[in-house]
Amino acid sequence: MSKRSGEAVRNRNAQTPPPAPEPLRVAVPDCHTHMDMQSPAVPEIIAAAAAVGVTPLIQVGCDLPSSRWAAETAAEHPTVWAAVALHPNEAPRLVHGDGAAGVEAADTDWTGGRRPPGGPEALDAALAEIDRLAALPQVRAVGETGLDYFRTGPEGVAAQQESFRRHIDIAKRHGRALMIHDRDAHDDVLAVLAEEGAPETVVFHCFSGDADMAKVCAERGYYMSFAGNVTFASAQPLRDAAAVAPAELVLVETDAPFLTPKPYRGRPNAPYLIPHTLRALAATKGMAEDELAAAVAANAARAFGL
Repeated sequence: MSKRSGEAVRNRNAQTPPPAPEPLRVAVPDCHTHMDMQSPAVPEIIAAAAAVGVTPLIQVGCDLPSSRWAAETAAEHPTVWAAVALHPNEAPRLVHGDGAAGVEAADTDWTGGRRPPGGPEALDAALAEIDRLAALPQVRAVGETGLDYFRTGPEGVAAQQESFRRHIDIAKRHGRALMIHDRDAHDDVLAVLAEEGAPETVVFHCFSGDADMAKVCAERGYYMSFAGNVTFASAQPLRDAAAVAPAELVLVETDAPFLTPKPYRGRPNAPYLIPHTLRALAATKGMAEDELAAAVAANAARAFGL
């Protein structure tokens, strides 16, 4: 096989959806997914997930268009619920514009183009719409919000923190779970929650802390949602965190189409692959698969009012 042919095969394999895993005996939800970024149609995504015991699905917004889409999709499908928010990287982009100093694009540019600076008024208007969406009955969380210092530099921190504080207020006023995106910002996320007063329910989406942070979250009653990266060879600190996280505070998610679990890392992720992550978590925690699945299902029902 030529070098060029070998590369073509690898590229084709990278885009091939992984096979369906053995179904779970106890159904669990996917607590965080982005079906608007996945290629199959929503009914296909739902059916493939349900076939392996993954239901319901929580569709998560990152900006105004995707938050509106999440709410609309949840209204159309009884096994889908919605979360709405401005991603932490979206807030400084609204205020300072796309491409401003210290304001970089997130992992995926969901805006579809560059915008000029909108100032605080643009953030205010966007948050007013998130507030409206959060009141809808099919919306069960305000997220993903929080802080992300990986891509946004110091110039964007003030807008991120202001947006995060405002989302906390929205979650509390509407009685919704607060779904947190926390990247390279553990201390500040915990500090802002303490300063503002956390909502009754806090979920750390794609938990990325170590065992010490997991203990802090457990003390405060925060849920920790683990994604496919807990299966990565480099993720021992994350597995250490999962090991000490109380079973009654553990959730499972895909963050699809990102973070595909082993053995299919690098290929498209989707809710039907949750069983791989659930089984890896069960092994890490020394629990039977069905025992952890039952705990996760109960936790999600409690956290999101499913």
